Amino acid sequence: MSGQQDPIRVMVVDDHPMWRDAVARDLAEAGLDVVATAGDGEQAVRRAKATTPDVLVLDLNLPAKPGVQVCKEVVAANPALRVLVLSASGEHADVLEAVKSGATGYLLKSASTEELLDAVRRTAVGDPVFTPGLAGLVLGEYRRLASDPVAAAGGGDEPNAPRLTDRETEVLRLVAKGLSYKQIAERLVISHRTVQNHVQNTLGKLQLHNRVELVRYAIERGLDDE
Repeated sequence: MSGQQDPIRVMVVDDHPMWRDAVARDLAEAGLDVVATAGDGEQAVRRAKATTPDVLVLDLNLPAKPGVQVCKEVVAANPALRVLVLSASGEHADVLEAVKSGATGYLLKSASTEELLDAVRRTAVGDPVFTPGLAGLVLGEYRRLASDPVAAAGGGDEPNAPRLTDRETEVLRLVAKGLSYKQIAERLVISHRTVQNHVQNTLGKLQLHNRVELVRYAIERGLDDE
Protein backbone atom coordinates (compact mmCIF):
# COMPACT_ATOMS: atom_id res chain seq x y z
CA MET A 1 0.00 0.00 0.00
CA SER A 2 1.27 3.44 -0.82
CA GLY A 3 0.23 5.59 2.14
CA GLN A 4 -3.02 6.66 0.46
CA GLN A 5 -6.14 6.47 2.62
CA ASP A 6 -8.17 4.95 -0.19
CA PRO A 7 -6.74 2.57 -2.79
CA ILE A 8 -7.07 3.61 -6.43
CA ARG A 9 -10.31 2.25 -7.90
CA VAL A 10 -9.59 0.60 -11.24
CA MET A 11 -11.69 -1.05 -13.93
CA VAL A 12 -10.12 -3.34 -16.56
CA VAL A 13 -11.69 -3.63 -20.02
CA ASP A 14 -10.42 -6.27 -22.44
CA ASP A 15 -12.14 -8.90 -24.58
CA HIS A 16 -9.58 -11.63 -23.79
CA PRO A 17 -10.63 -13.25 -20.47
CA MET A 18 -7.19 -14.62 -19.55
CA TRP A 19 -5.46 -11.30 -20.20
CA ARG A 20 -8.22 -9.34 -18.42
CA ASP A 21 -8.07 -11.60 -15.37
CA ALA A 22 -4.28 -11.47 -15.23
CA VAL A 23 -4.20 -7.66 -15.35
CA ALA A 24 -6.96 -7.41 -12.73
CA ARG A 25 -5.10 -9.88 -10.48
CA ASP A 26 -1.79 -7.99 -10.82
CA LEU A 27 -3.48 -4.69 -9.93
CA ALA A 28 -5.35 -6.20 -6.97
CA GLU A 29 -2.20 -7.87 -5.63
CA ALA A 30 -0.46 -4.49 -5.74
CA GLY A 31 -3.13 -3.04 -3.44
CA LEU A 32 -5.37 -1.38 -6.00
CA ASP A 33 -9.14 -1.80 -5.76
CA VAL A 34 -10.40 -3.51 -8.95
CA VAL A 35 -14.07 -2.47 -8.84
CA ALA A 36 -15.13 -4.06 -12.15
CA THR A 37 -14.02 -5.74 -15.36
CA ALA A 38 -15.73 -5.87 -18.75
CA GLY A 39 -15.28 -7.87 -21.94
CA ASP A 40 -17.05 -5.68 -24.47
CA GLY A 41 -17.73 -2.00 -25.10
CA GLU A 42 -21.41 -1.90 -24.11
CA GLN A 43 -20.68 -3.69 -20.84
CA ALA A 44 -17.73 -1.36 -20.21
CA VAL A 45 -19.84 1.81 -20.47
CA ARG A 46 -22.60 0.36 -18.23
CA ARG A 47 -20.22 -0.89 -15.55
CA ALA A 48 -18.08 2.25 -15.56
CA LYS A 49 -21.19 4.34 -14.86
CA ALA A 50 -22.30 1.92 -12.11
CA THR A 51 -18.95 1.56 -10.30
CA THR A 52 -17.29 5.00 -10.89
CA PRO A 53 -13.64 3.87 -11.00
CA ASP A 54 -10.79 6.39 -10.78
CA VAL A 55 -8.93 4.80 -13.69
CA LEU A 56 -10.23 2.80 -16.66
CA VAL A 57 -7.59 0.49 -18.17
CA LEU A 58 -8.97 0.17 -21.69
CA ASP A 59 -8.17 -2.06 -24.64
CA LEU A 60 -9.21 -0.49 -27.97
CA ASN A 61 -10.21 -3.60 -29.93
CA LEU A 62 -13.55 -4.46 -28.33
CA PRO A 63 -16.71 -6.18 -29.59
CA ALA A 64 -20.11 -4.41 -29.40
CA LYS A 65 -18.58 -0.93 -29.21
CA PRO A 66 -15.01 0.15 -30.08
CA GLY A 67 -12.69 1.35 -27.32
CA VAL A 68 -12.54 4.88 -28.76
CA GLN A 69 -16.33 5.19 -28.43
CA VAL A 70 -16.18 3.76 -24.89
CA CYS A 71 -13.59 6.41 -24.00
CA LYS A 72 -15.79 9.22 -25.35
CA GLU A 73 -18.89 8.02 -23.50
CA VAL A 74 -17.34 7.30 -20.10
CA VAL A 75 -15.38 10.58 -20.02
CA ALA A 76 -18.52 12.50 -21.07
CA ALA A 77 -20.50 10.80 -18.28
CA ASN A 78 -17.78 11.30 -15.65
CA PRO A 79 -15.10 13.91 -16.51
CA ALA A 80 -13.14 12.95 -13.37
CA LEU A 81 -12.55 9.44 -14.75
CA ARG A 82 -9.09 8.95 -16.23
CA VAL A 83 -8.51 6.54 -19.10
CA LEU A 84 -5.29 4.59 -19.68
CA VAL A 85 -5.27 2.88 -23.08
CA LEU A 86 -3.56 -0.52 -23.01
CA SER A 87 -2.98 -1.32 -26.65
CA ALA A 88 -1.43 -4.13 -28.65
CA SER A 89 -0.12 -1.31 -30.91
CA GLY A 90 -0.72 -1.19 -34.63
CA GLU A 91 -3.92 0.84 -34.26
CA HIS A 92 -2.24 4.22 -34.31
CA ALA A 93 -5.25 6.08 -35.65
CA ASP A 94 -7.41 4.58 -32.87
CA VAL A 95 -4.90 5.46 -30.17
CA LEU A 96 -4.73 9.06 -31.40
CA GLU A 97 -8.53 9.21 -31.51
CA ALA A 98 -8.71 7.86 -27.95
CA VAL A 99 -6.30 10.57 -26.79
CA LYS A 100 -8.43 13.19 -28.54
CA SER A 101 -11.48 11.68 -26.84
CA GLY A 102 -10.07 12.12 -23.36
CA ALA A 103 -7.56 9.32 -22.67
CA THR A 104 -4.54 10.66 -20.76
CA GLY A 105 -2.25 7.69 -21.21
CA TYR A 106 -1.18 5.00 -23.62
CA LEU A 107 0.75 1.87 -22.79
CA LEU A 108 1.70 -1.12 -24.92
CA LYS A 109 0.56 -4.58 -23.86
CA SER A 110 4.21 -5.62 -23.94
CA ALA A 111 4.82 -3.44 -20.85
CA SER A 112 5.91 -5.14 -17.64
CA THR A 113 3.63 -5.41 -14.59
CA GLU A 114 5.77 -2.75 -12.87
CA GLU A 115 5.32 -0.39 -15.83
CA LEU A 116 1.56 -0.99 -15.81
CA LEU A 117 1.28 -0.31 -12.06
CA ASP A 118 3.36 2.85 -12.43
CA ALA A 119 1.20 3.99 -15.37
CA VAL A 120 -2.06 3.38 -13.46
CA ARG A 121 -0.78 5.28 -10.41
CA ARG A 122 0.43 8.19 -12.54
CA THR A 123 -2.85 8.25 -14.47
CA ALA A 124 -4.82 8.30 -11.20
CA VAL A 125 -3.12 11.50 -10.00
CA GLY A 126 -3.59 13.18 -13.37
CA ASP A 127 -0.12 12.75 -14.85
CA PRO A 128 -0.11 12.06 -18.59
CA VAL A 129 1.45 8.68 -19.43
CA PHE A 130 3.24 9.10 -22.73
CA THR A 131 5.24 6.44 -24.52
CA PRO A 132 7.76 7.44 -27.22
CA GLY A 133 5.36 6.03 -29.83
CA LEU A 134 2.46 8.14 -28.65
CA ALA A 135 4.57 11.30 -28.47
CA GLY A 136 5.66 10.71 -32.06
CA LEU A 137 2.04 10.17 -33.11
CA VAL A 138 0.88 13.37 -31.42
CA LEU A 139 3.72 15.39 -32.94
CA GLY A 140 2.78 14.05 -36.35
CA GLU A 141 -0.86 14.98 -35.75
CA TYR A 142 0.06 18.57 -34.87
CA ARG A 143 2.17 18.80 -38.01
CA ARG A 144 -0.75 17.48 -40.04
CA LEU A 145 -3.14 19.98 -38.46
CA ALA A 146 -0.70 22.85 -39.00
CA SER A 147 -0.37 22.03 -42.70
CA ASP A 148 -4.06 21.21 -43.22
CA PRO A 149 -5.34 23.66 -45.86
CA VAL A 150 -8.88 23.45 -44.43
CA ALA A 151 -7.71 24.36 -40.93
CA ALA A 152 -5.37 27.02 -42.29
CA ALA A 153 -8.15 28.50 -44.38
CA GLY A 154 -9.96 29.45 -41.16
CA GLY A 155 -7.47 32.29 -40.85
CA GLY A 156 -8.35 35.39 -38.87
CA ASP A 157 -8.19 35.47 -35.10
CA GLU A 158 -9.50 31.94 -34.70
CA PRO A 159 -7.22 29.42 -36.36
CA ASN A 160 -8.87 26.02 -36.11
CA ALA A 161 -5.66 24.06 -35.78
CA PRO A 162 -4.11 24.06 -32.29
CA ARG A 163 -0.53 25.29 -32.17
CA LEU A 164 2.23 24.04 -29.92
CA THR A 165 4.67 26.42 -28.28
CA ASP A 166 8.37 25.90 -29.06
CA ARG A 167 8.88 24.42 -25.59
CA GLU A 168 5.93 22.01 -25.93
CA THR A 169 7.32 20.83 -29.28
CA GLU A 170 10.77 20.41 -27.72
CA VAL A 171 9.39 18.36 -24.80
CA LEU A 172 7.33 16.18 -27.13
CA ARG A 173 10.34 15.52 -29.37
CA LEU A 174 12.40 14.40 -26.39
CA VAL A 175 9.61 12.09 -25.16
CA ALA A 176 9.45 10.67 -28.69
CA LYS A 177 13.19 9.95 -28.47
CA GLY A 178 12.55 7.85 -25.37
CA LEU A 179 13.71 10.23 -22.65
CA SER A 180 11.94 10.10 -19.28
CA TYR A 181 10.30 13.21 -17.82
CA LYS A 182 13.17 13.35 -15.28
CA GLN A 183 15.81 13.28 -18.06
CA ILE A 184 13.92 15.95 -20.02
CA ALA A 185 13.69 18.16 -16.92
CA GLU A 186 17.45 17.87 -16.41
CA ARG A 187 18.26 18.53 -20.06
CA LEU A 188 16.01 21.60 -20.34
CA VAL A 189 16.79 22.80 -16.79
CA ILE A 190 13.13 22.90 -15.80
CA SER A 191 11.18 21.06 -13.10
CA HIS A 192 9.66 17.60 -13.50
CA ARG A 193 6.22 19.17 -12.91
CA THR A 194 6.81 21.69 -15.71
CA VAL A 195 7.56 18.85 -18.13
CA GLN A 196 4.29 17.16 -17.10
CA ASN A 197 2.42 20.44 -17.53
CA HIS A 198 3.76 20.85 -21.07
CA VAL A 199 2.60 17.33 -21.96
CA GLN A 200 -0.81 17.94 -20.36
CA ASN A 201 -1.20 21.21 -22.28
CA THR A 202 -0.35 19.35 -25.48
CA LEU A 203 -3.04 16.74 -24.77
CA GLY A 204 -5.50 19.46 -23.80
CA LYS A 205 -5.03 21.28 -27.10
CA LEU A 206 -5.68 18.09 -29.08
CA GLN A 207 -8.78 17.27 -27.02
CA LEU A 208 -10.07 20.83 -27.39
CA HIS A 209 -9.49 20.67 -31.14
CA ASN A 210 -11.49 17.46 -31.24
CA ARG A 211 -14.38 19.02 -29.29
CA VAL A 212 -14.41 22.01 -31.66
CA GLU A 213 -14.62 19.60 -34.61
CA LEU A 214 -17.44 17.64 -32.94
CA VAL A 215 -19.49 20.77 -32.21
CA ARG A 216 -18.98 22.04 -35.75
CA TYR A 217 -20.02 18.64 -37.13
CA ALA A 218 -23.15 18.58 -34.93
CA ILE A 219 -24.13 22.10 -35.98
CA GLU A 220 -23.62 21.29 -39.66
CA ARG A 221 -25.68 18.11 -39.33
CA GLY A 222 -28.37 20.00 -37.45
CA LEU A 223 -28.60 22.60 -40.20
CA ASP A 224 -28.73 19.87 -42.81
CA ASP A 225 -31.69 18.28 -41.03
CA GLU A 226 -33.80 21.43 -41.09
